[in-house]
Amino acid sequence: MERVYITIYGLEKLKTELDHMKSVERPAIIEAIAEARSHGDLSENAEYHSAKEKQSFIEGRIQELEAKISTASVVDPTKINEEKVVFGATVRVVDVDTEEEKSYAIVGQDEADIDKNLISVSSPIARALIGKVEGDEASFTTPGGKRTFEIEEVKYQAINI
Repeated sequence: MERVYITIYGLEKLKTELDHMKSVERPAIIEAIAEARSHGDLSENAEYHSAKEKQSFIEGRIQELEAKISTASVVDPTKINEEKVVFGATVRVVDVDTEEEKSYAIVGQDEADIDKNLISVSSPIARALIGKVEGDEASFTTPGGKRTFEIEEVKYQAINI
């Protein structure tokens, strides 16, 4: 399996979800299956079939989380000492057309959340920013057209996932 980059904050989030799935979701669905079985004929028991389907989803998610955690290359942004934009950077930019200022943290795919200004390292914005330094311009294409950002600040700090 290919290594996946993730911040230490994203890794903690995955570990928390895995723990929840194993300690809360899995026991609850096992109990729901036992309850549905007690109702008799399983061939026409919608509760049983629904619970088995949910169990399949939970077990699949547990396997997926375990695989992601085991192949993760963990990055602590607070330990990076770089002037240029790399994975883990928080970048303050200004849109050259609208003069709107934004700040983005470049994170792993599983951590990305545009509502929190966390962008995936593989997103068009992040790919345009990587390797640039303060004062550089980064251009990229979106469904709405071409955009250009000027990089105002590059810093490496704790990220709120």
